[in-house]
Amino acid sequence: MKYGVFSVSMPEYGIAETADLLKEIGYDGVEWRVNQIPKQLPEQIPFENRYWINCRSTLDITNIAEEARRAKELCDKAGIEIFSLTSYLTPDKTEEIEKILKAAQSIGCGMMRVFTPNYTKSINYRKIFDETLSHTRTLEGLAKKYGVKIVYELHGDNILASPSSACRMVSSFDPRYIGVIFDPGNMIYEGNENYRKGFEMLGEHLAHVHVKNSLWQEEGRDELGSKKWKRAWAPLWDGQADLRELFQVMKDMNYTGRVSVEDFSNEMPTRDKLVQNLAYLKKLQESVGL
Repeated sequence: MKYGVFSVSMPEYGIAETADLLKEIGYDGVEWRVNQIPKQLPEQIPFENRYWINCRSTLDITNIAEEARRAKELCDKAGIEIFSLTSYLTPDKTEEIEKILKAAQSIGCGMMRVFTPNYTKSINYRKIFDETLSHTRTLEGLAKKYGVKIVYELHGDNILASPSSACRMVSSFDPRYIGVIFDPGNMIYEGNENYRKGFEMLGEHLAHVHVKNSLWQEEGRDELGSKKWKRAWAPLWDGQADLRELFQVMKDMNYTGRVSVEDFSNEMPTRDKLVQNLAYLKKLQESVGL
């Protein structure tokens, strides 16, 4: 088992700092966030939104070839592996996706995330799904061309929130080129299914595992007296995703691949989270004999 961190979880650290810190703590690798770097930031950024608005641990998508080469040099120097180039591009953005695939190939990185569309009431789900299925056929060809697997992530508010929906999307494609990121923390918000069943459904299309945790918090009552609930991120050991069960399933299903921590909780400083998260993951692994 190899443990890494999705760099979105380290917003206050630059690229070089991220590589050095992960090595110092004892992680095996990094999953690099790839996105546009904002030219101007808002005057005030809510602390809980710093991950997405002002994440310094991001490779600039507008110059991804050079950014990837620089990241590779820094990671090689630190002795850590690049697990993935993780973008927010939707499957229809084939030109931009191809540039990242080419950059990944150039540095020997075998995986790229593409972000499937969010579900909105304005467009029927079946229409969005069928359009994405069509784009995936194109992406499979590009992935094969560059030898880099494209992965979709299980994500709430997205058309692929559950293992079942992801299985329906990817089952007709070659698992060497199209895969799925299993994310039980996201599944708390939407798409929660039995982990073992999810692993079995995805089969060879299971490409990667994200580890985070989340929960539902009470938020008063509505005008009818019904309880209201809101989403909240949580430390790995405090949320509603059963991470020990996840590790048991990984053992039983012979998953020995990469695991990336994607922790959006805000109870402690980033460095402390990184240290404690790795220690906790190793305890989980030991507890199930993985």
